[in-house]
Amino acid sequence: MGEITYLTKEGLENLKNELNQLKSVERPRISKAIAEAREKGDLSENAEYDAAKEAQGMLEMKIAQLQTLMANARLIDASKVDTSRVTILCSVKVKNHSLKKEFTYMLVSEKEADIKLGKISVKSAIGGALMGKEKGDIVEVQVPAGMMKLEILDIFR
Repeated sequence: MGEITYLTKEGLENLKNELNQLKSVERPRISKAIAEAREKGDLSENAEYDAAKEAQGMLEMKIAQLQTLMANARLIDASKVDTSRVTILCSVKVKNHSLKKEFTYMLVSEKEADIKLGKISVKSAIGGALMGKEKGDIVEVQVPAGMMKLEILDIFR
């Protein structure tokens, strides 16, 4: 059994759409490529056939991974998230004392993380350090650039 992944409704929909795309578009495309390569004759020296079979193997592995992820996914209702402490699906406003700037992050699962959208994984260095903390706490986080000091200004949905 795989590891449980907590997802938002949007995250689960994105996974379903990706899986549907792989099954209904990519799988037939690769099957067609294999059939076309097979028509070219001797399979022992057919690079197109080998490449298509390898692509098929990679696709089937990706489909299996997504199916396992979805089977172990748990949907979280953001409206029921406790904002007294930092938890998954909370948004956290922090002040970076080194940069003297404020940032807002939403803590999400690894699968939904997207720093451009301000979504960080609960398993990232910053996300993990913030988990369970309360408003007013100061957290020190070791990141590749060095030690980062963050003050939690607000926790909200």
